[in-house]
Amino acid sequence: MSTEKKPVQNVIIAGVGGQGSILASHLLAEATLKDGQDVKLAETYGGATRGGAVLSHVRIGEAWSPRTPEDGADIIVAMEPLEGLRRALKFLKPGGWVLLNTHPWYPVDVTAGGMEYPSLESILDALQRLGGRVFTIDATALALQAGNSRSANVVMLGGLFALGEVDIPEESLFQAMEERWPSHLVEVNRRAYQLGNQYVLERKG
Repeated sequence: MSTEKKPVQNVIIAGVGGQGSILASHLLAEATLKDGQDVKLAETYGGATRGGAVLSHVRIGEAWSPRTPEDGADIIVAMEPLEGLRRALKFLKPGGWVLLNTHPWYPVDVTAGGMEYPSLESILDALQRLGGRVFTIDATALALQAGNSRSANVVMLGGLFALGEVDIPEESLFQAMEERWPSHLVEVNRRAYQLGNQYVLERKG
């Protein structure tokens, strides 16, 4: 039997407070543990509970540090477009994936008229110039289709698993959901997962 270690896989989940990105990172980490793999998890919160920047590092494998090194992220799951770009500028490795929710969450400065939010096209162009492989998904719309707008984070997890880059059985993720939520919420979130997963699978090829 080979004793060679698998390389550590670095997943960053980025968004703003209130989008459920921290919960998504916990579900991913719990699923990894259920599959018998090592995982480290670190979180950074913005200044506000809702609306502040939120960042999670999920390092799958035998990592020494819980934080992803600069230019070391294999995948960035971005719950919000501008936050996705901000994190990619620092963490995305060449050829890494960015799974981007296209639905913006405008900062207070934008809603108050103090600054202008960049267009989605300019964000996507900047990501591509970084050398990333970008996949867009309107997770918010798919979550509404599943029955709960708050399930956009699980739509994104469905998309993440569909990319085929993380070696975790989806059944481990479902088990993590079942331990966290009552049955009616599990049902909604499984629908959300399947919608995100199917969307990416149908368009990835």
